[in-house]
Amino acid sequence: MSNQHQAANESAIHYPLGDQLPLIGQSIEVAPGVRWLRMRLPFALDHINLWLLRDQFDGVEGWTIVDCGIANDETKASWESIFSTQLEGLPVLRVLVTHMHPDHIGLSQWLCEKWNVPLWISMTDYLTAQWLSCKEGGVAVGARAGSGGSADHFQKHGLTAPEDLEKIRARSNYYSNMVPDVPRQYRRILDGELISIGGHDWQVIMGYGHAPEHASLFCKDLNVLISGDMLLPRISTNVSVYDADPDADPLGLYLQSLKKYLPLPDNALVLPSHGKPFIGIKPRVAQLNAHHDERLADALKACQKPTTARELVPVLFKRELDIHQLTFAMGEAIAHLNYLLRQGKLDRQLCEDGVLRFSVI
Repeated sequence: MSNQHQAANESAIHYPLGDQLPLIGQSIEVAPGVRWLRMRLPFALDHINLWLLRDQFDGVEGWTIVDCGIANDETKASWESIFSTQLEGLPVLRVLVTHMHPDHIGLSQWLCEKWNVPLWISMTDYLTAQWLSCKEGGVAVGARAGSGGSADHFQKHGLTAPEDLEKIRARSNYYSNMVPDVPRQYRRILDGELISIGGHDWQVIMGYGHAPEHASLFCKDLNVLISGDMLLPRISTNVSVYDADPDADPLGLYLQSLKKYLPLPDNALVLPSHGKPFIGIKPRVAQLNAHHDERLADALKACQKPTTARELVPVLFKRELDIHQLTFAMGEAIAHLNYLLRQGKLDRQLCEDGVLRFSVI
């Protein structure tokens, strides 16, 4: 994308609430019956946006929660403040989760149990969260060398520094610490389904590549899209290849999924999980496509000689990375390589040292 076109697209993205942000434990109404909450995260990405939707369910007036925050005492305290000051004396009626990442589903069990309400989520993300939060599931796999967890996966892609591998194995309970449990039952949501919330239909738009089966919600009546992590205003959505599905093409799935947002109205208000509410779906999709085109071109250039995903990381990410960021960067580097492999532009070879290397055909 030329600088002129990029500048035009950036100026086409509008933030109707300006610099307004809800204080922790408070909310801002962004559309009739739609309230914006913000809670802290202990990462470089230091916040998540959550949503309260005014609702009537099974004949009872109340609220639907969209996304939960991670499971820790600070987030629980933030929710308690919301319950005491923002619900207008009405109960929570259901909890709807866009996808299975810890900042979105972490407190689902606590919230559903506290209010005795159902969890609404896609089946793939529900089952994935259930497995990863289980001590015999994702935790057990990742903790042992040779067991096929993240460290082994990244080692096969050139991350061989013993201290890095040890740190990754020590993080095998990373998910279950932030998602200690999920409800035993759930209500499955499906692509294209219309969910009635507060007298308005919200259409489910399933997206792929960031999470197994990510649900965004569009309300035609209110002209509002709850985009989750699929459309963020300032940062690109992480698209990673994980150890359980090492030959996956999440980048291809993500780029295809972005097309599903293009028919929505140009003036729709987008409510993202990170960053500020914005207007400008088409220019943001154009930016994201251009961003990945540039990264793919950089990857192809790097692969003029046999290259590992670990060697590609500093090509795609110019800043210093801590171990948390490095795992995301490795997953994303592999995603770009797998995409180019699927496109027939790269060849892949398992070398004598047990490491995969990619080169231009």
